Amino acid sequence: MAAAQPRLPAGAATVWRLARGCWTAFWDYETPKVIVVRNRRLGFVHRMVQLLILLYFVWYVFIVQKSYQDSETGPESSIITKVKGITISEHKVWDVEEYVKPPEGGSVVSIITRMEVTPSQTPGICPESMRVHGSICHSDDDCVAGQLDMQGNGIRTGRCVPYYHGDSKTCEVSAWCPVEDGSSDNQFLGKMAPNFTILIKNNIHYPKFKFSKGNIASQKNDYLKHCTFDRDSDPYCPIFRLGFIVEQAGENFTELAHKGGVIGVIINWDCDLDLSESECNPKYSFRRLDPKYESASGYNFRFAKYYKINTTTTTRTLIKAYGIRIDVIVHGQAGKFSLIPTIINLATALTSIGVGSFLCDWILLTFMNKNKLYSHKKFDKVVDTLDQHVGQRLPVPEPSQQDSTSTDPKGLAQL
Repeated sequence: MAAAQPRLPAGAATVWRLARGCWTAFWDYETPKVIVVRNRRLGFVHRMVQLLILLYFVWYVFIVQKSYQDSETGPESSIITKVKGITISEHKVWDVEEYVKPPEGGSVVSIITRMEVTPSQTPGICPESMRVHGSICHSDDDCVAGQLDMQGNGIRTGRCVPYYHGDSKTCEVSAWCPVEDGSSDNQFLGKMAPNFTILIKNNIHYPKFKFSKGNIASQKNDYLKHCTFDRDSDPYCPIFRLGFIVEQAGENFTELAHKGGVIGVIINWDCDLDLSESECNPKYSFRRLDPKYESASGYNFRFAKYYKINTTTTTRTLIKAYGIRIDVIVHGQAGKFSLIPTIINLATALTSIGVGSFLCDWILLTFMNKNKLYSHKKFDKVVDTLDQHVGQRLPVPEPSQQDSTSTDPKGLAQL
């Protein structure tokens, strides 16, 4: 009689079974069980969900968003602006050198349309402006010597003196006199301003794709001397009338010229580099950027022109300028076909189609009348034959004792 093989300890046997199971699993292929449920309403819901998901990825993700492309946002950009035109006020003719700030031309340019001029200011002592809070006084006791108001024009001397006109009195200050008091000479430059022209020269570069382009077509040398921008006939002539810009922004030119404002010229470079270079064109839009209906609306700034009289006394002309500020803003996005985002989005689309099956399974197992029967057919319950508490192997039922529904093909017909 052959000798019995030595029995392995319980712990070693467990490790051996785990190792053998892992080795077997390494070579096995597992596939999910498929159950066909003949229910028209549930089948309709399933196909409609799949169709909607498919349409979303085909139409929106791939056609609209072009997710099969590698993209780059925020192109490198350079902007040069140049204003041309002359205008007149009640006193003189104004040219570009006088009403354009800053004169060198960049992405931001201000065109002066109205001025409040305070001429012949010299250092001295004079009444403070009535527009300064707390400047009105009745006696010297109302004025503190040496007090400096950050909203005022100078340092108070401690005296209460008559105002420039009328019977009122204000505190005396040491400042540039006479101070700006709202009664300065008012000069309107906006009469001819709608006919001013602004050249906006823009060049962009997408470094990822090594693509560069400008908004001026390669035309003859005198092309820019005779053209103005038109979306249909001259899209590559970046010369805009100031009146056209204000009109496209939806503003009234006379009102804007009087109070000032900020207009944004937005240049959008959205380029599909899978197409020819001629299809990559700038698109212009215009809108007002400053708050129109708030108390702080409008745009103005101050500057001064200095000169000397008799080579001793320094004198200046103070100018409070109201104008239309043009901000040129460039943005865009370029895209080109790339295999990696295409594969990623295709995999996402195929995975998302499974959402329909998940939704229908939830309806099937939760709301259907025969949900317990469906659950019984969909899930197989396996009982471990090893009693973990006693450490003994339980008897495995014979095939005849097993659930007959697991081998009865007629059970599926009931679905």
